[in-house]
Amino acid sequence: MFATGAVFEVIHIFPWINIVIIEFYRLGFPKTLSITIATLVSTAPLLSSAKTQSLQSDFAAGQQLNLMIETALANDTSRAQYAAQSKAMRETAVASATLMDPKLKVGFGGLPVDSFEFDQDPMTNVSLGLMQQFERGSTLDLNRQGANQKADGVAYQIKVREREVANSITQLWLELGYLQYTASLIHKNQKLMQEMERYVQTNYSIGKSEAQDLLNTQIQVGKLDEKLQLNRQKQNRLIAQLSEWLGADWQTEGLLNSVDYQLPWTQLESILSNAGSQSQYYPLLNQHPLVQVAESNISVNRTQVEVAEQAFTPQFGVEVMYAYRQANNMMGEPASDLVSAYLTMDIPLFTGNRQDKNLAAAQYQVGASQYQKDTLLAQMSAQVSALLNDRTNMTERIERYQERLLPQAKARIEAVERGYQNNTTEFGDVITASTDELALKIELTRLITDFNQTNSQLASLLGGFEYQVTAPSAKYQ
Repeated sequence: MFATGAVFEVIHIFPWINIVIIEFYRLGFPKTLSITIATLVSTAPLLSSAKTQSLQSDFAAGQQLNLMIETALANDTSRAQYAAQSKAMRETAVASATLMDPKLKVGFGGLPVDSFEFDQDPMTNVSLGLMQQFERGSTLDLNRQGANQKADGVAYQIKVREREVANSITQLWLELGYLQYTASLIHKNQKLMQEMERYVQTNYSIGKSEAQDLLNTQIQVGKLDEKLQLNRQKQNRLIAQLSEWLGADWQTEGLLNSVDYQLPWTQLESILSNAGSQSQYYPLLNQHPLVQVAESNISVNRTQVEVAEQAFTPQFGVEVMYAYRQANNMMGEPASDLVSAYLTMDIPLFTGNRQDKNLAAAQYQVGASQYQKDTLLAQMSAQVSALLNDRTNMTERIERYQERLLPQAKARIEAVERGYQNNTTEFGDVITASTDELALKIELTRLITDFNQTNSQLASLLGGFEYQVTAPSAKYQ
């Protein structure tokens, strides 16, 4: 039986990294067995409700995100486009409610062709007249009402666009925060592996480590380099996408350092807590701008039904003419001027193939728009139900990671380290355990990010965003 001993050396590299060099030796063996073990101390990501410090960080991130959303909406030209279209329709509503311009009629009549004299025949006259056409029934008022209803629908598109932009900005913000956090995890692990590589290289050069141990650490460092480069590529893509609303140089303003992968969602949580069942979400969905657009379309089509009903009423027109005569009458006296007045009216007698069909078509359009709204509500309700189900499942999965998987991974690393110290575990098992723990931490961060992105979609459907923005200008600047 040989006597054994060990020499420990601890090197502090970073506050979170300790490199522990343990040299075991057995008396009587030709060389010592050198083991390099690294421990990485880090805190797994927690839900926003876990710690006070995390709550404060999430609150600050939420405020910064709202500022970014408000900036994005202020720069969004689509909102201004909808505002201009709505204003144009309201101006059109005024024009459509105005009578047609009167027509001026000027001419002469009864001119003799043998002399072309205006004072030869008493029937010869020069006439001046005005004609005015009136619309059927209340068509003008209904046209104005319909145009204003269309303008209301376009105005709701501004709110739709605001929620779309807010959701898009939030999704990109959370994804960018996820990439930044995972990059920090990978970077810490990379620093650890680089130190391990240097010590294994030293031990290998003096014959204390195997060649496969050195190759394993080198491969692991190369894999981490690849992960970091892919991470940077994804971050640059997201930054470019955010520049659509924030401008090309938005990252130079310090906003890039404030991104996070989780948010407080105070207003959304209040909405969800007040709605006890799925049916109680219908009032919130009815207030969604997309549903308001559909409701506006129903109103427009109902107005078109009333316009079609006006086609069954007669259309009137008035014409007044004044005729000036230069010739004398049969008594030798100057002929009197003439005044004529006419009332025109069309009579809708044959309505079977025109008025009746137009009315039926307008009524069908009302039914179609109502079906469209019902379909939209059903789709949105299904989306809310699916998102709530995902939210519940992700909460359970996050708890599993925090309470079971990560503690087990940490215990596994400790067990592998002890086994390696006792020369019962391969060096590759140490690297595998460390890699698996890093993968679990990244998976947990991915879950928390997905949880918050799900909240963003719910906020878009139920009105859970907290940004404040002024109405866009309808005039091109």
